[in-house]
Amino acid sequence: MANWQLIEEVRRKNPLVHVITNIVVANDSANGLLAIGASPIMAAAVEEMEELGGFADAVVINIGTLDAQLVEAMLVVGKAANAAGKPVILDPVGAGATTFRRETVRRLLREIQFAVIRGNMGELASIAGVDWQARGVDAGTGDASMAAEIAQKVAREYKTVVAISGEVDTISDGKQVVTIQNGDSLLPRITGSGCLLSCVIGAFVGVSNSVLEAVLTASASYAIASEYAVKTLQRQLPAAFRVAFLDELASWDTHDQEKLANIKEVL
Repeated sequence: MANWQLIEEVRRKNPLVHVITNIVVANDSANGLLAIGASPIMAAAVEEMEELGGFADAVVINIGTLDAQLVEAMLVVGKAANAAGKPVILDPVGAGATTFRRETVRRLLREIQFAVIRGNMGELASIAGVDWQARGVDAGTGDASMAAEIAQKVAREYKTVVAISGEVDTISDGKQVVTIQNGDSLLPRITGSGCLLSCVIGAFVGVSNSVLEAVLTASASYAIASEYAVKTLQRQLPAAFRVAFLDELASWDTHDQEKLANIKEVL
């Protein structure tokens, strides 16, 4: 299911990943992409979106800190990437939190073909139209057993690969449903860990012929890096973990990913 050679492919090909993201996570997202061997562009001016969408190897759209002008930039770059045959990844941060976010996500999904949609359970439940109690951008609470159903439903409806991140990651292309049971509890305690995962997925999809394979490999490798990071800490605290995690992303090609990955096909 996973293709661990993609770790080396990212380093060898140095994919150019154009990221429209939120102001909270831009620096960590750029540094994380550099750590794995990718090359980030963090531009947002609508005037250059058509060009960037045409030559980037992948485009990541993150709606964390929205405004009307940024939405227009997202639409331009997404359509340009579609026209150029480049993959587009959507991170629908807080998708159900406000009317503006819900309407923006609907418009993006209507006008852009996404290769991947990655978010937490609350965000994907909102897209799927499933009742879920979320607060702001947090995952919120609901029936976690519905993850497979929600992932499969959204993947089928939007002809994409869905990755639901959480204690257990759930990934579906609308046919298969796969879970990844790796990762450490410190990951959600650093801001933007999910946002960076979307960027890492973008880099992997940008060098792969299989979107599902790329999403599985990126997600599992990312989670395993967090497990390695915790082992290096004297005190398991978020700030120290943040630095150690970045270092593990930079060195994860030396790890036995296949041995540690806990990947299961559930459907």
